[in-house]
Amino acid sequence: MTTSTHVVRAACPHDCPDTCALHVSVENGVAIKVQGDPDHPTTKGVLCTKVSRYTERTYHPDRLLRPLKRVGPKGRGQFVEVSWDEALDEIAARLGEIAAREPEAILPYSYAGTMGFVQGESMAARFFNKLGASELDRTICASAGAAGLRYTYGAGVGMHVEHFVDSKLILIWGSNPITSSVHFWAIAQEAKRRGAKLIAIDPYRSLTAEKCHQHIALLPGTDAALALGMMHVLIAEDRVDHEYIARHTVGYAQLKERVRRYTPARVAEICGIDEATITTLAREYASAKPAAIRLNYGMQRAKGGGQATRAVACLPALIGAWRDPAGGMLMSTSGYAPVDAVALARPDLRPRQDKPARVVNMSVIGDALCHPGDDSFGPKIEALVVYNSNPVAVAPESSKVAAGFGREDLFTVVLEHFQTDTADYADFVLPATTQLEHLDIHKAYGHTYLLANNPAIAPLGEAKPNSEIFRLLARRMAWQDACFSDTDDQLAEQSVRWSDARMAGSDWETLKRNGWIRYDLPEAPFANGQFYTPSGKCEFYSERLLQEGFDPLPDWVPPYESVASNPALAARFPLAMISPPARNFLNSSFVNVDSLRASVGEPTLDIHPSDAASRGIVDGVEVRIFNDRGTLTAKARVTDRAREGVVVGLSIWWKKLAPDGKNANEVTSQQLTDLGRAPTFYDCLVDVAPAP
Repeated sequence: MTTSTHVVRAACPHDCPDTCALHVSVENGVAIKVQGDPDHPTTKGVLCTKVSRYTERTYHPDRLLRPLKRVGPKGRGQFVEVSWDEALDEIAARLGEIAAREPEAILPYSYAGTMGFVQGESMAARFFNKLGASELDRTICASAGAAGLRYTYGAGVGMHVEHFVDSKLILIWGSNPITSSVHFWAIAQEAKRRGAKLIAIDPYRSLTAEKCHQHIALLPGTDAALALGMMHVLIAEDRVDHEYIARHTVGYAQLKERVRRYTPARVAEICGIDEATITTLAREYASAKPAAIRLNYGMQRAKGGGQATRAVACLPALIGAWRDPAGGMLMSTSGYAPVDAVALARPDLRPRQDKPARVVNMSVIGDALCHPGDDSFGPKIEALVVYNSNPVAVAPESSKVAAGFGREDLFTVVLEHFQTDTADYADFVLPATTQLEHLDIHKAYGHTYLLANNPAIAPLGEAKPNSEIFRLLARRMAWQDACFSDTDDQLAEQSVRWSDARMAGSDWETLKRNGWIRYDLPEAPFANGQFYTPSGKCEFYSERLLQEGFDPLPDWVPPYESVASNPALAARFPLAMISPPARNFLNSSFVNVDSLRASVGEPTLDIHPSDAASRGIVDGVEVRIFNDRGTLTAKARVTDRAREGVVVGLSIWWKKLAPDGKNANEVTSQQLTDLGRAPTFYDCLVDVAPAP
């Protein structure tokens, strides 16, 4: 038998800043290996443990390969296989009937199960726009931080990640890159070898914090106060770059007045750290040239997350760090991509151009699905189509989410690779292709490259790409609009404004052939200002925020739930809980890959020895974590990696694969952030007790 082996250029689709360039080895039509592209400047041939096992996920014995129709009670996961024709006919009929009466009773629910333009919000967005369905406010991960950047820099823009290697000081703020950005961590390690100092700012002594020169364990939800305290010291001691401030910022005088009240003594009390730590940090930050900040999204998952992002984002402009390619900040680079969202989504298809669509925030889906409907909310949600997401596992206040999905009068369709917690509640489950089986195009939020994903293998079983599923549904609706016949190649071509100067004359065919291209950007993007704001400057003071009814200056917004801000609640639930990702999970993806789940073991809760002792908890015992929203169990790990007063539950488990059928979102709330309408997963008070 002749063996035919070739390599296909691809891209990692997952919600990770690294967005790796992949080489997929295919032998006789079977993907046998997934490796990092050795020539890609950030991937450098290296993949995380999760994606290096992508063939294990693609060929998993539990892959959904045929359409399923529910035959048992919702939530039980009881289905029979049906044909695509039967599934599509019934789905189209049900959605069509609802749309004829009240189109906004239909809601799409999706997020970053794939970050691709084609298999994300392209044909799907067109389909729901044509229906006139409600719109989903996609806020569940990063919208608070995105808003903070938008009002400060004008977009999600920042440093080229490669230049961190030349930084002399790196603040790794609200981030655990060993888990969530291994390629940045490799760069930071090289910078460390060259003499850079690494400081982790995180309530938890994560794997990353353990390997930094210093760990500053502030209380959850106090990051803005720390940044403002640093500004107080920088300004009071005249350690700022007056020339850069005068030429390239707006609102310095107002910011100077704002930070007067954030003395190191006050900030130390707010953050639960030593006063000297704040003063020393500010001085080191000003004197190390170049100094860089790697900010991540953990710190924006509290009430003041948007303002916290603004506060940290102001720091590089204060000291003129942007002058050097290795100075500044990186939270997101996604704003560099010249995406043509209008061409992809086609909002002109909506039947009512004179009326804005009803918008439902995905972070409050529990309340939304349980709402009976009224004049202020709009119509009751009657149909839900879920793709690229697993809300029963990942959305906050899980008991309400499950109650909403459990409604017998809710028609639910789920596009999936596996029978997830959410799929168990579906009326129909449609088998979707994985990244190895379809075409796509990807921007990143942790580097400055655009990537192509070429399909490496034919779809397994009867699985179909998301784009094709929505094409077929549009055909069942008898829609004649030509845009519903666009191929995936055409969608990829339409997704980018190729004439934009940042694309340097490239095109889709070139990208598809080469696998990736770098945006044409200055090495030090804001050395000469040219921020993406209306003023072209870093906006300490945002006129847009003022016009929208918000504080125009960065400030510390206390958490909803903390000992200081809500003492009555804290008397009942005195421990702050955060639930960052486990090393080998990515949100709820990969939890069902046996080898990865085995490496994580079981749900755990890290608790400080003093908090454990006062509750009669010893290492290794089962504990109950609870508040008024719910309860779950986990195995206690008594360790000073969790600071006193804070407990850490590494997440996010599929509920059905956890021993008690629950995960950390039993206790998280549906409260939203100050900016960006994002969830407050890390703004959560609980108590812990030995399990009965």
